Amino acid sequence: MIAEIVQSSLPVTLVGAGAFRKDALDAALRLAPLLVAADGGANKAVRAGRIPDHVIGDLDSVTAATRAAIPAGRILHVAEQETTDFEKCLTRIEAPHILALGFAGPRADHTLAAWNALVRHPARRCLVLTAKDVAFAAPRRLALDLRPGTRVSLFPMARVAGEASGLRWPIGGLDFRPDGRIGTSNLAEGPVEMAFTAPGMLVILPRAALGPALAGLRQATAWPAAGPGRPPVRGG
Repeated sequence: MIAEIVQSSLPVTLVGAGAFRKDALDAALRLAPLLVAADGGANKAVRAGRIPDHVIGDLDSVTAATRAAIPAGRILHVAEQETTDFEKCLTRIEAPHILALGFAGPRADHTLAAWNALVRHPARRCLVLTAKDVAFAAPRRLALDLRPGTRVSLFPMARVAGEASGLRWPIGGLDFRPDGRIGTSNLAEGPVEMAFTAPGMLVILPRAALGPALAGLRQATAWPAAGPGRPPVRGG
């Protein structure tokens, strides 16, 4: 059972220890003003001039200088080593949505771990931002108001089937699997609607499509959430 969660009425910007630009952080905070750091992401936030509202993780990467800059009551220490710090955060944040920076690249294993966590917690409305892309776990049903020609990549992390309208290449009847059929580099012909038979699909769009992705996730039919946590730590 989860001992504590950060519960916020505000969207959350979640930062990890990977690379991201300060202007990208500033832009994310305009959309998601509550700042949460995953372990060593706290160092990056403080160096960017931002004191996190919360820090979650096993704290093995947080420097002494960073800890001194953050009030002790904002730090949630999670000692277990079975999950990544990103997953620790995903399972302990309840918010309208999460914009995650610093979790995809430069290390391939860290990026894969982030994709793994996204699809194993598909009820969380979490969008992982990179320099060029936005990626999120596909909900049960999703509508995206995309411009014609927008790249729509579908990458299965499990065996999944689906239906879609508004894509140049149809996906109905395809058996998506990580070791078989994938769906990268499809194109929108206008607004896109998709539905999937099971969790496990990643949707990857250009970074410029963040607005439609957020709007679509807000209205999406989500997968059922996991079991409830315990009393929350209020965050906004």
